[in-house]
Amino acid sequence: MNALDEHEQNSVSGLARFWQRLPVLVRAVITGLLVTIVGTVTWMLAYTLIPAPWSVAFQAIFLVLYVRYFSGHWWPRATAEVRKESFRSVKMTGAVWKWSLLAVLLYIVVIQSVNVVSFRIIELPMAKYEETYGTFENFPLWITWLVIIISAISAGVVEEIGFRGYMQVPLEKRFGPVISIAVTTVFFVILHFNQAWAPFMIIHLGVMAVLWGALAYASDSLIPVIIAHTIQDIIYFSYWFTGIVGRFEAQLIAETGIDTPFIIWALILVISCALFFWIVRKILVVRQWPNPRNLEMNPTI
Repeated sequence: MNALDEHEQNSVSGLARFWQRLPVLVRAVITGLLVTIVGTVTWMLAYTLIPAPWSVAFQAIFLVLYVRYFSGHWWPRATAEVRKESFRSVKMTGAVWKWSLLAVLLYIVVIQSVNVVSFRIIELPMAKYEETYGTFENFPLWITWLVIIISAISAGVVEEIGFRGYMQVPLEKRFGPVISIAVTTVFFVILHFNQAWAPFMIIHLGVMAVLWGALAYASDSLIPVIIAHTIQDIIYFSYWFTGIVGRFEAQLIAETGIDTPFIIWALILVISCALFFWIVRKILVVRQWPNPRNLEMNPTI
């Protein structure tokens, strides 16, 4: 080994030692944000620089490679195990799958009822949404749907791997589920503050992050939260943000008073949220089976 190679190796070792000396909280937040930003910026650049539908094809290929790498494959082998661990498990028992998919369904109900209730209280910021997503409507309808679907998949894959994987997993091991979900929720909300609509949806973003964090922890898999995130964003992009499949036109309760539809949606919100967390608890028990006593020995949400 010559002097130059030895110097480079010592530099790398020094950086590794410095990184390991950082608190787990700092390392988890930095890593999670970087993993998320890499995927998000790639789609933004592809959407801006490559005409659709070719940008959609490019992003689909990128996402396959992105998932492959961040699930623990390829170079460097020294980080492969950490990457695999941060990606969580891709194998779930039939029972965990069943309850997780039911949780996904309830999650969609919770979020849509949050939307209906909140936008009966405050006005839907349609103008703010159009600042970001108005270009979707410039395409032929079939291309619009391709862009919507790939945008939703991109957000689901990239944000869940970054936040509920690379950020939350190490925090869970160090601090338990409650603090790890709280931290990822805060940074998830902060990351979205570059969007014009974000100030109107702080509560929505917080609810999303908490529910995703709970489901990822319970199932110990990113697959259910990626599915939930993707379905949710397809609905947001096609209905709430652009009105491609229709518009929300219910009046504010300041004008109508607290009417029957508002009460019904509020009840749906409360009941679906309670059922969601009941199912999360069920997933924890099922995943620990046949030794459910482990659940009492580990921190739960």
